[in-house]
Amino acid sequence: MLRPRIKYEHRPYRIGDGRIRIGGGVYGIAAELADPGGRIWTLLTLMDGTRTTDAITAELVVRHPGVPRDDARQALERLIASGYVEDAAQRDPGELPERAKERYGRARGLYAWMDLTPRETTWDAQLRLSRAKVVVVGLGGSGTSAALALAGSGVGHLHCVDFDEVELSNLNRQVLYAESDVGRPKVEAAVSRLRAVNSDITVTGEHLRITRTGVLTTLIEPYDLLVLTADQPAELRVWANRSAIETDTAWVSGGYQGPQASACVFVPGTGPCFECFQAAEKNSWEARGAAVEELPFGARPAAVNAVSAGMSGLLVAHLAISLITGVPGLAANRAYATSIFSLDNSFVVDPGAPRPGCPACGFAERPLLASA
Repeated sequence: MLRPRIKYEHRPYRIGDGRIRIGGGVYGIAAELADPGGRIWTLLTLMDGTRTTDAITAELVVRHPGVPRDDARQALERLIASGYVEDAAQRDPGELPERAKERYGRARGLYAWMDLTPRETTWDAQLRLSRAKVVVVGLGGSGTSAALALAGSGVGHLHCVDFDEVELSNLNRQVLYAESDVGRPKVEAAVSRLRAVNSDITVTGEHLRITRTGVLTTLIEPYDLLVLTADQPAELRVWANRSAIETDTAWVSGGYQGPQASACVFVPGTGPCFECFQAAEKNSWEARGAAVEELPFGARPAAVNAVSAGMSGLLVAHLAISLITGVPGLAANRAYATSIFSLDNSFVVDPGAPRPGCPACGFAERPLLASA
Protein backbone atom coordinates (compact mmCIF):
# COMPACT_ATOMS: atom_id res chain seq x y z
CA MET A 1 0.00 0.00 0.00
CA LEU A 2 1.55 3.28 -1.12
CA ARG A 3 -0.45 6.02 0.65
CA PRO A 4 -2.71 4.59 3.39
CA ARG A 5 -5.94 6.41 4.13
CA ILE A 6 -8.69 5.51 6.59
CA LYS A 7 -11.85 4.73 4.64
CA TYR A 8 -14.43 7.48 4.87
CA GLU A 9 -17.02 4.86 5.88
CA HIS A 10 -14.77 3.78 8.78
CA ARG A 11 -13.70 7.24 9.96
CA PRO A 12 -12.67 7.09 13.63
CA TYR A 13 -13.74 9.19 16.58
CA ARG A 14 -12.77 9.40 20.22
CA ILE A 15 -15.33 8.22 22.75
CA GLY A 16 -13.53 9.12 25.98
CA ASP A 17 -11.58 7.13 28.56
CA GLY A 18 -8.69 6.80 26.13
CA ARG A 19 -10.73 4.80 23.59
CA ILE A 20 -11.29 5.18 19.86
CA ARG A 21 -14.21 3.84 17.84
CA ILE A 22 -13.45 2.92 14.22
CA GLY A 23 -15.64 1.32 11.56
CA GLY A 24 -18.89 3.10 12.40
CA GLY A 25 -21.47 1.52 14.68
CA VAL A 26 -22.38 -1.66 12.83
CA TYR A 27 -22.01 -4.96 14.66
CA GLY A 28 -19.22 -7.11 13.22
CA ILE A 29 -17.52 -4.15 11.53
CA ALA A 30 -16.93 -1.53 14.22
CA ALA A 31 -14.18 -1.89 16.80
CA GLU A 32 -12.91 -0.01 19.82
CA LEU A 33 -9.20 0.64 20.32
CA ALA A 34 -7.53 1.40 23.64
CA ASP A 35 -5.34 4.47 23.25
CA PRO A 36 -4.34 5.85 26.66
CA GLY A 37 -1.28 7.67 25.33
CA GLY A 38 -2.85 9.06 22.15
CA ARG A 39 -0.42 7.29 19.84
CA ILE A 40 -3.07 5.47 17.82
CA TRP A 41 -5.05 8.68 17.34
CA THR A 42 -1.91 10.33 16.00
CA LEU A 43 -1.35 7.37 13.68
CA LEU A 44 -4.92 7.56 12.39
CA THR A 45 -4.54 11.30 11.85
CA LEU A 46 -1.39 10.75 9.80
CA MET A 47 -3.16 8.17 7.61
CA ASP A 48 -4.88 10.80 5.47
CA GLY A 49 -3.69 9.59 2.06
CA THR A 50 -0.96 12.21 1.63
CA ARG A 51 1.93 10.23 3.15
CA THR A 52 3.75 7.01 2.32
CA THR A 53 4.01 4.26 4.92
CA ASP A 54 7.63 5.27 5.63
CA ALA A 55 6.64 8.90 6.10
CA ILE A 56 3.83 7.94 8.49
CA THR A 57 6.16 5.79 10.57
CA ALA A 58 8.81 8.50 10.73
CA GLU A 59 6.33 11.22 11.72
CA LEU A 60 4.75 9.05 14.43
CA VAL A 61 8.17 8.52 16.01
CA VAL A 62 8.83 12.27 15.91
CA ARG A 63 5.53 13.08 17.62
CA HIS A 64 5.88 10.26 20.16
CA PRO A 65 9.63 9.92 20.84
CA GLY A 66 9.13 6.98 23.17
CA VAL A 67 7.74 4.76 20.40
CA PRO A 68 10.35 2.52 18.72
CA ARG A 69 10.31 2.70 14.92
CA ASP A 70 9.60 -1.04 14.63
CA ASP A 71 6.59 -0.72 16.94
CA ALA A 72 5.30 2.22 14.91
CA ARG A 73 5.59 0.26 11.68
CA GLN A 74 3.88 -2.80 13.18
CA ALA A 75 0.99 -0.66 14.43
CA LEU A 76 0.59 0.79 10.95
CA GLU A 77 0.69 -2.66 9.35
CA ARG A 78 -1.94 -3.95 11.78
CA LEU A 79 -4.28 -1.10 10.90
CA ILE A 80 -3.79 -1.72 7.18
CA ALA A 81 -4.51 -5.43 7.65
CA SER A 82 -7.68 -4.64 9.62
CA GLY A 83 -9.58 -3.61 6.48
CA TYR A 84 -10.31 -0.07 7.69
CA VAL A 85 -7.76 1.38 5.28
CA GLU A 86 -7.67 2.07 1.54
CA ASP A 87 -4.85 3.20 -0.71
CA ALA A 88 -5.19 6.82 -1.81
CA ALA A 89 -2.86 5.88 -4.68
CA GLN A 90 -5.04 2.98 -5.83
CA ARG A 91 -5.07 2.32 -9.55
CA ASP A 92 -7.95 3.50 -11.67
CA PRO A 93 -9.80 0.44 -12.99
CA GLY A 94 -9.84 1.12 -16.71
CA GLU A 95 -12.17 -1.86 -17.08
CA LEU A 96 -14.96 0.28 -15.61
CA PRO A 97 -16.01 3.22 -17.80
CA GLU A 98 -16.90 6.57 -16.22
CA ARG A 99 -20.59 5.84 -16.74
CA ALA A 100 -20.26 2.70 -14.61
CA LYS A 101 -18.40 4.57 -11.89
CA GLU A 102 -21.22 7.10 -11.70
CA ARG A 103 -23.90 4.40 -11.72
CA TYR A 104 -22.30 2.22 -9.05
CA GLY A 105 -20.58 4.87 -6.93
CA ARG A 106 -23.00 4.47 -3.99
CA ALA A 107 -22.51 0.71 -4.02
CA ARG A 108 -18.75 1.23 -3.98
CA GLY A 109 -19.15 3.00 -0.64
CA LEU A 110 -21.26 0.19 0.78
CA TYR A 111 -18.82 -2.51 -0.32
CA ALA A 112 -15.95 -0.50 1.19
CA TRP A 113 -17.93 -0.28 4.44
CA MET A 114 -18.63 -4.02 4.61
CA ASP A 115 -15.24 -5.18 3.32
CA LEU A 116 -12.60 -5.89 5.95
CA THR A 117 -10.15 -7.41 3.46
CA PRO A 118 -7.44 -5.10 2.09
CA ARG A 119 -7.87 -4.65 -1.69
CA GLU A 120 -5.87 -3.06 -4.48
CA THR A 121 -8.91 -0.95 -5.35
CA THR A 122 -12.23 -0.14 -3.71
CA TRP A 123 -13.79 -0.97 -7.09
CA ASP A 124 -12.83 -4.63 -6.65
CA ALA A 125 -16.35 -5.83 -5.80
CA GLN A 126 -17.87 -3.98 -8.75
CA LEU A 127 -15.27 -5.39 -11.11
CA ARG A 128 -16.10 -8.91 -9.96
CA LEU A 129 -19.81 -8.26 -10.50
CA SER A 130 -19.20 -6.91 -13.99
CA ARG A 131 -17.38 -10.12 -14.94
CA ALA A 132 -19.98 -12.48 -13.44
CA LYS A 133 -22.44 -14.63 -15.37
CA VAL A 134 -25.55 -15.56 -13.38
CA VAL A 135 -28.59 -17.65 -14.34
CA VAL A 136 -31.87 -17.04 -12.48
CA VAL A 137 -34.37 -19.91 -12.62
CA GLY A 138 -37.87 -18.89 -11.53
CA LEU A 139 -39.29 -15.40 -12.09
CA GLY A 140 -41.96 -15.31 -9.41
CA GLY A 141 -42.06 -13.25 -6.22
CA SER A 142 -38.56 -14.03 -4.97
CA GLY A 143 -37.03 -14.39 -8.41
CA THR A 144 -38.15 -11.04 -9.79
CA SER A 145 -36.85 -9.19 -6.72
CA ALA A 146 -33.56 -11.08 -6.92
CA ALA A 147 -33.18 -10.47 -10.66
CA LEU A 148 -33.95 -6.76 -10.28
CA ALA A 149 -31.36 -6.41 -7.52
CA LEU A 150 -28.70 -8.28 -9.49
CA ALA A 151 -29.34 -6.24 -12.63
CA GLY A 152 -29.24 -3.00 -10.69
CA SER A 153 -26.04 -4.12 -8.99
CA GLY A 154 -24.29 -4.59 -12.31
CA VAL A 155 -23.95 -8.35 -12.82
CA GLY A 156 -22.31 -8.58 -16.23
CA HIS A 157 -24.58 -11.24 -17.76
CA LEU A 158 -27.96 -12.16 -16.30
CA HIS A 159 -29.86 -15.05 -17.89
CA CYS A 160 -33.53 -15.40 -16.85
CA VAL A 161 -35.49 -18.65 -17.08
CA ASP A 162 -39.19 -19.39 -16.55
CA PHE A 163 -41.98 -21.21 -18.39
CA ASP A 164 -45.06 -19.36 -17.12
CA GLU A 165 -47.14 -16.36 -18.15
CA VAL A 166 -47.95 -13.26 -16.12
CA GLU A 167 -51.27 -13.42 -14.24
CA LEU A 168 -53.15 -10.68 -12.42
CA SER A 169 -52.58 -12.47 -9.10
CA ASN A 170 -48.80 -12.14 -9.63
CA LEU A 171 -48.85 -8.36 -9.49
CA ASN A 172 -49.10 -8.04 -5.71
CA ARG A 173 -45.48 -9.17 -5.36
CA GLN A 174 -43.70 -9.86 -8.68
CA VAL A 175 -41.98 -6.55 -9.20
CA LEU A 176 -40.91 -6.85 -12.85
CA TYR A 177 -44.44 -6.97 -14.26
CA ALA A 178 -47.20 -4.43 -14.92
CA GLU A 179 -50.91 -4.81 -15.68
CA SER A 180 -50.10 -4.54 -19.38
CA ASP A 181 -47.97 -7.70 -19.08
CA VAL A 182 -50.86 -9.99 -18.04
CA GLY A 183 -50.91 -12.93 -20.46
CA ARG A 184 -47.37 -12.23 -21.62
CA PRO A 185 -44.57 -14.81 -21.08
CA LYS A 186 -42.77 -13.93 -17.85
CA VAL A 187 -39.35 -14.27 -19.46
CA GLU A 188 -40.24 -11.81 -22.20
CA ALA A 189 -41.62 -9.23 -19.78
CA ALA A 190 -38.80 -9.67 -17.28
CA VAL A 191 -36.01 -9.37 -19.83
CA SER A 192 -37.59 -6.23 -21.28
CA ARG A 193 -37.88 -4.63 -17.86
CA LEU A 194 -34.36 -5.58 -16.74
CA ARG A 195 -32.83 -4.23 -19.94
CA ALA A 196 -34.65 -0.97 -19.30
CA VAL A 197 -33.28 -0.87 -15.76
CA ASN A 198 -29.68 -1.44 -16.85
CA SER A 199 -28.71 -1.22 -20.51
CA ASP A 200 -25.02 -1.56 -19.65
CA ILE A 201 -25.26 -5.27 -18.83
CA THR A 202 -26.27 -8.29 -20.90
CA VAL A 203 -29.74 -9.64 -20.07
CA THR A 204 -30.99 -12.75 -21.86
CA GLY A 205 -33.97 -15.03 -21.35
CA GLU A 206 -35.18 -18.54 -22.02
CA HIS A 207 -38.72 -19.93 -21.93
CA LEU A 208 -38.00 -23.30 -20.37
CA ARG A 209 -39.58 -25.76 -17.95
CA ILE A 210 -37.10 -27.76 -15.86
CA THR A 211 -38.21 -31.39 -15.99
CA ARG A 212 -35.13 -33.35 -14.92
CA THR A 213 -31.56 -33.02 -13.68
CA GLY A 214 -30.05 -33.15 -17.15
CA VAL A 215 -32.01 -30.13 -18.34
CA LEU A 216 -30.74 -28.08 -15.40
CA THR A 217 -27.17 -29.33 -15.80
CA THR A 218 -27.06 -28.21 -19.42
CA LEU A 219 -28.63 -24.88 -18.52
CA ILE A 220 -26.25 -23.84 -15.72
CA GLU A 221 -22.95 -25.11 -17.12
CA PRO A 222 -21.96 -21.83 -18.89
CA TYR A 223 -22.61 -19.71 -15.79
CA ASP A 224 -20.65 -18.85 -12.66
CA LEU A 225 -23.64 -18.95 -10.34
CA LEU A 226 -27.14 -20.41 -10.22
CA VAL A 227 -29.94 -18.49 -8.50
CA LEU A 228 -32.85 -20.86 -7.96
CA THR A 229 -36.11 -19.17 -7.00
CA ALA A 230 -38.54 -21.64 -8.53
CA ASP A 231 -40.25 -24.15 -6.25
CA GLN A 232 -41.77 -26.62 -8.69
CA PRO A 233 -41.50 -29.50 -9.25
CA ALA A 234 -40.91 -30.69 -5.70
CA GLU A 235 -37.63 -32.37 -6.67
CA LEU A 236 -36.19 -29.19 -8.17
CA ARG A 237 -33.72 -28.34 -5.41
CA VAL A 238 -32.40 -31.90 -5.35
CA TRP A 239 -31.90 -31.64 -9.11
CA ALA A 240 -30.15 -28.30 -8.60
CA ASN A 241 -27.90 -29.83 -5.97
CA ARG A 242 -26.87 -32.68 -8.27
CA SER A 243 -26.38 -30.36 -11.25
CA ALA A 244 -24.33 -27.89 -9.21
CA ILE A 245 -22.05 -30.67 -7.96
CA GLU A 246 -21.63 -32.10 -11.46
CA THR A 247 -20.77 -28.71 -13.00
CA ASP A 248 -18.93 -27.33 -9.94
CA THR A 249 -21.32 -24.37 -9.83
CA ALA A 250 -22.08 -22.33 -6.72
CA TRP A 251 -25.77 -21.75 -6.13
CA VAL A 252 -28.24 -19.82 -4.03
CA SER A 253 -31.88 -20.69 -3.45
CA GLY A 254 -34.63 -18.97 -1.54
CA GLY A 255 -38.30 -18.50 -0.92
CA TYR A 256 -40.86 -17.87 1.80
CA GLN A 257 -43.10 -19.79 4.14
CA GLY A 258 -45.79 -17.35 5.15
CA PRO A 259 -44.06 -14.52 7.04
CA GLN A 260 -40.68 -16.27 7.08
CA ALA A 261 -38.23 -15.44 4.29
CA SER A 262 -35.23 -17.68 3.83
CA ALA A 263 -32.33 -18.44 1.53
CA CYS A 264 -29.57 -21.03 1.39
CA VAL A 265 -26.18 -20.92 -0.29
CA PHE A 266 -23.91 -23.75 -1.42
CA VAL A 267 -20.45 -24.03 -2.94
CA PRO A 268 -19.73 -27.63 -4.04
CA GLY A 269 -16.70 -29.18 -2.41
CA THR A 270 -16.52 -26.77 0.53
CA GLY A 271 -19.00 -28.29 2.98
CA PRO A 272 -22.36 -30.01 3.30
CA CYS A 273 -24.62 -30.00 0.26
CA PHE A 274 -28.37 -29.45 0.11
CA GLU A 275 -29.07 -33.16 0.52
CA CYS A 276 -26.88 -33.18 3.64
CA PHE A 277 -29.23 -30.48 4.95
CA GLN A 278 -32.25 -32.63 4.20
CA ALA A 279 -30.72 -35.60 5.99
CA ALA A 280 -29.76 -33.47 9.00
CA GLU A 281 -33.32 -32.18 9.32
CA LYS A 282 -34.73 -35.70 9.07
CA ASN A 283 -32.27 -36.95 11.69
CA SER A 284 -33.28 -34.10 13.99
CA TRP A 285 -36.93 -35.13 13.82
CA GLU A 286 -36.07 -38.78 14.34
CA ALA A 287 -33.85 -37.98 17.33
CA ARG A 288 -36.87 -36.41 19.02
CA GLY A 289 -39.02 -39.38 18.17
CA ALA A 290 -41.24 -37.14 16.05
CA ALA A 291 -43.25 -38.13 13.00
CA VAL A 292 -44.59 -35.40 10.72
CA GLU A 293 -48.26 -35.78 9.88
CA GLU A 294 -50.45 -33.06 8.37
CA LEU A 295 -54.19 -32.66 8.45
CA PRO A 296 -55.75 -33.00 4.97
CA PHE A 297 -56.48 -29.34 4.24
CA GLY A 298 -55.73 -29.61 0.52
CA ALA A 299 -53.70 -27.20 -1.57
CA ARG A 300 -53.97 -23.42 -1.49
CA PRO A 301 -52.00 -20.64 -3.19
CA ALA A 302 -48.97 -19.39 -1.28
CA ALA A 303 -49.59 -16.78 1.42
CA VAL A 304 -47.36 -13.89 0.33
CA ASN A 305 -47.18 -10.17 -0.35
CA ALA A 306 -44.61 -7.82 -1.82
CA VAL A 307 -42.77 -7.55 1.50
CA SER A 308 -42.27 -11.25 2.23
CA ALA A 309 -41.44 -12.06 -1.40
CA GLY A 310 -39.16 -9.04 -1.67
CA MET A 311 -37.26 -9.85 1.51
CA SER A 312 -36.69 -13.39 0.31
CA GLY A 313 -35.55 -12.31 -3.14
CA LEU A 314 -33.28 -9.58 -1.82
CA LEU A 315 -31.73 -12.00 0.67
CA VAL A 316 -31.06 -14.34 -2.26
CA ALA A 317 -29.47 -11.50 -4.23
CA HIS A 318 -27.37 -10.47 -1.22
CA LEU A 319 -26.00 -14.01 -0.85
CA ALA A 320 -25.31 -14.15 -4.58
CA ILE A 321 -23.39 -10.87 -4.44
CA SER A 322 -21.46 -12.14 -1.42
CA LEU A 323 -20.42 -15.25 -3.35
CA ILE A 324 -19.34 -13.24 -6.38
CA THR A 325 -17.48 -10.47 -4.58
CA GLY A 326 -16.55 -11.82 -1.17
CA VAL A 327 -18.30 -8.76 0.34
CA PRO A 328 -19.49 -9.35 2.92
CA GLY A 329 -17.73 -12.64 3.54
CA LEU A 330 -20.81 -14.67 4.47
CA ALA A 331 -20.39 -18.36 5.20
CA ALA A 332 -21.54 -20.78 2.51
CA ASN A 333 -23.31 -24.12 2.91
CA ARG A 334 -25.81 -22.61 5.31
CA ALA A 335 -29.40 -21.41 5.39
CA TYR A 336 -30.38 -17.92 6.56
CA ALA A 337 -33.88 -16.91 7.60
CA THR A 338 -35.82 -14.02 9.09
CA SER A 339 -39.45 -13.45 10.03
CA ILE A 340 -41.49 -10.35 9.25
CA PHE A 341 -43.87 -11.39 12.03
CA SER A 342 -41.19 -10.93 14.66
CA LEU A 343 -38.22 -8.96 13.39
CA ASP A 344 -36.04 -10.12 16.26
CA ASN A 345 -36.25 -13.72 15.04
CA SER A 346 -33.47 -14.29 12.53
CA PHE A 347 -31.44 -17.47 12.49
CA VAL A 348 -28.81 -19.49 10.63
CA VAL A 349 -28.89 -23.24 10.03
CA ASP A 350 -25.49 -24.92 9.80
CA PRO A 351 -25.48 -28.73 9.62
CA GLY A 352 -21.72 -28.84 10.12
CA ALA A 353 -19.71 -31.37 8.16
CA PRO A 354 -20.87 -33.19 5.02
CA ARG A 355 -22.93 -36.28 5.79
CA PRO A 356 -20.99 -39.53 5.48
CA GLY A 357 -22.49 -41.59 2.69
CA CYS A 358 -24.36 -38.67 1.11
CA PRO A 359 -25.47 -39.90 -2.32
CA ALA A 360 -24.85 -36.48 -3.88
CA CYS A 361 -21.60 -34.96 -2.63
CA GLY A 362 -18.03 -36.01 -2.20
CA PHE A 363 -15.89 -33.64 -0.15
CA ALA A 364 -12.91 -31.91 -1.74
CA GLU A 365 -11.70 -28.51 -0.56
CA ARG A 366 -11.75 -25.71 -3.12
CA PRO A 367 -11.83 -21.91 -2.82
CA LEU A 368 -15.02 -19.89 -2.86
CA LEU A 369 -16.02 -18.21 -6.10
CA ALA A 370 -14.94 -14.76 -4.96
CA SER A 371 -11.36 -15.87 -4.22
CA ALA A 372 -10.78 -17.31 -7.68
